[in-house]
Amino acid sequence: MRILVVEDDAEAAAYVVKGLTESGHSVDLAVDGYDGLERAKRASFDVMIIDRMLPELDGLSIITSLRGAGNNTPVLVLSALSEVSDRVEGLSAGGDDYLVKPFALSELLARLSALTRRGSLASRLNVADLEMDLLSRTVTRAGRPIDLLPREFRLLEYLMRHAGQVLTRTMLLEKVWDSHVDPQTNVIDVHVGRLRQKIDRGFATPLLHTVRGAGYCLRAV
Repeated sequence: MRILVVEDDAEAAAYVVKGLTESGHSVDLAVDGYDGLERAKRASFDVMIIDRMLPELDGLSIITSLRGAGNNTPVLVLSALSEVSDRVEGLSAGGDDYLVKPFALSELLARLSALTRRGSLASRLNVADLEMDLLSRTVTRAGRPIDLLPREFRLLEYLMRHAGQVLTRTMLLEKVWDSHVDPQTNVIDVHVGRLRQKIDRGFATPLLHTVRGAGYCLRAV
């Protein structure tokens, strides 16, 4: 899974990131509320772990903002506040689960697993016979496995989430590379070319199209 951790306590953040990474997950870390909110808006995550008490912007405000914008990514709230009223407040703000500090890594992993199972109906993306499983991080076309590098996976995920839309090079750089690099760079063309070879080669119907002068579009026809 790709997980966003928003935690300002250096010791707690290191503990969580190390445990998640060793368990095979990809982790992005933000150390204040504003950075966490911006990362959550810019990229797609399978689940988010958000500390309640954060500098700049508190965790519940982050969750409320994301839910208001239509972002339904599962959120696990971390907090040293353990009263029933605190838990109710965290869940009412849009959190999906609430874990009190200190906690065991095994419990954190179990709760994350439960959250992603709960959201498994939305864990697959499909465009024609192309299917992406966001939990297992696998891609198939007509049942045939397609091996993608991490950046190729992120690129395809963004294309599939916006299937039928023309996406410019600037949009792809910002959303997939989290970068404002000169859109004239050929990094996009190179990666799209490699991705096209993997998902279209050997199939009668191409899915990844170049729209001259505009960008790229993933569509069935």
